[in-house]
Amino acid sequence: MPKTALIAGASGLVGSQLLPLLLASERYERVIAVGRRPLPVVHPKLEQRLLDFDNLEQHRLQLIADDVFCCLGTTMRQAGSREAFYQVDYLYVVKLAALTAANFAAQLLLVSAMGADARSRIYYNRVKGEMEEAVAQAPFRAIHIFRPSLLLGRRAQPRLGERLGAAVLRVLRPVLRGPLQKYRAITAGAVARAMLRAAEAEGSGHHVHLSDAIAKESARTR
Repeated sequence: MPKTALIAGASGLVGSQLLPLLLASERYERVIAVGRRPLPVVHPKLEQRLLDFDNLEQHRLQLIADDVFCCLGTTMRQAGSREAFYQVDYLYVVKLAALTAANFAAQLLLVSAMGADARSRIYYNRVKGEMEEAVAQAPFRAIHIFRPSLLLGRRAQPRLGERLGAAVLRVLRPVLRGPLQKYRAITAGAVARAMLRAAEAEGSGHHVHLSDAIAKESARTR
């Protein structure tokens, strides 16, 4: 039966690539995009819902879907402080997972980051790891965690550090083979395609997808 998808973070790098895929998919008859600001997108399947993420519990009845795609995330620089970063990358994500699971969503597909580790000394990686551990407790039938390496794509706000990193990884790409393939930069579009493919597989259990596996899964959808 046709299903309903819910996407958070549809204005971001991965989310902006994922949204048109969801709208084009025969799997979904409805696509709910939740965010703080409206998207410049009009489609008969699309329902936009503007929410206050600081009080997400008040919007629980608007968070009913079969598959939940979470592309929320920021950087320390964009957030402006550790507290603000934690709010977006941990609190918002964990709340969304808990509320949609309570609404009997079947699958959670979540963009995290390479290096996510709740015991890391690096704050960014530690928060991502703690977030992953928290959402793993939600009673979804399937949880898919995507840990891409450096993401490539056009951002609304270009990041100099990422441009430099992408240039370095392009030079190193020929030597990043075997176990090192997971460090290769990957396009946001490839991550989006792999997320949709994972949802369509209708599996169960907890899965972590690294960059090299994401690239392979994405290539199968072309």
